[in-house]
Amino acid sequence: MKRNNISGGLQKSSLGADYADYTECMDNIVGVCNNSCGEVLKQSFPDNPHRPNVPCNLRNPHLKSVCIIFCLLLCTFPLYAQDPIPSCPLADRVTTDSDTIYTYSQRTDTVTVPQIVLPATFKQPGLNELTDSIGILKPFWERLRLLRAGYSTDTVRIVHIGDSHVRGHIFPRTAGSLLTEAFGAVSYTDMGINGAFCFTFTKPDRISDIAALHPDLVILSFGTNESHNRRYNAIVHYRQMDELVRMLRDSLPDALLLMTTPPGSYESFRKSRRQRTYSVNPRTAIAVQTIRRFADDNGLALWDMYGAAGGSRQACLNWQQAGLMRPDHIHYLPEGYVLQGELFYQALIKAYNDYVEY
Repeated sequence: MKRNNISGGLQKSSLGADYADYTECMDNIVGVCNNSCGEVLKQSFPDNPHRPNVPCNLRNPHLKSVCIIFCLLLCTFPLYAQDPIPSCPLADRVTTDSDTIYTYSQRTDTVTVPQIVLPATFKQPGLNELTDSIGILKPFWERLRLLRAGYSTDTVRIVHIGDSHVRGHIFPRTAGSLLTEAFGAVSYTDMGINGAFCFTFTKPDRISDIAALHPDLVILSFGTNESHNRRYNAIVHYRQMDELVRMLRDSLPDALLLMTTPPGSYESFRKSRRQRTYSVNPRTAIAVQTIRRFADDNGLALWDMYGAAGGSRQACLNWQQAGLMRPDHIHYLPEGYVLQGELFYQALIKAYNDYVEY
């Protein structure tokens, strides 16, 4: 025993401070285990009068070793008060053992909205956006999204009908070419007639020509010629739009409809035999209000070009002062129609991005 004490003393002196730290750590662990065992006894026998009132004695070297290993294991594995929250599924993956529900962390199929620099003479332009209060165009946006993402190869077909602004081709084809560049397989067909009113297309043969193209979207651009009639009647105009929309829906029940307002125009007065004077056509604003009201009443989408260009106060002045109107003050120069097509495309892309980001 004396030899053992001597060897133990030599070992303690050689370890120095490290041995003291080790001994203190082991005593702390034993103390924790004693207290833990006491708590276990209290919880296991809360009403037992014969329950021991003292902690467990861990001076037995084997029991002490087991307790130390147990405490180390508790420090190694994290403990939870409840089941851990499962990690989120990866984007675009289908969760197993459930219905087919796709989850997206972030939509990446938006299109860059073009920045359009309006002429410096443009004053007080309005918001350039589509109005679609009930989301009637959602199926159309979804077809474009699938096309752009490569999930579909079906051509998206658009038919644009209207008056001479459409018949000139530049306005609709500017928008159509930009859509094709952004999405790929987009067919954009314009069918304009010089001097057309909306009721011009309420003939069965013209409805059949439109239906033969199997459009996903039909765009209606009228209002200029209606408002140039000095006996313009908003009630008659409303009924004519209703007749055209009814015929289109009967022949194309799956096609979606989008209306646009006219850009604005002047009316002329003969000042003398050789001279004419021009003033803003006041009936354009009334026709625009009628088109807005009709679209709202019938759940149709609307692009208000008249409002985007400045509305009743500035639209005609903006176009004219920018030098984008022809001498007749009704039709536009090619640069004017290009700008209208770019504005239309911008409004379409804004609405598309709103859909895919929702």
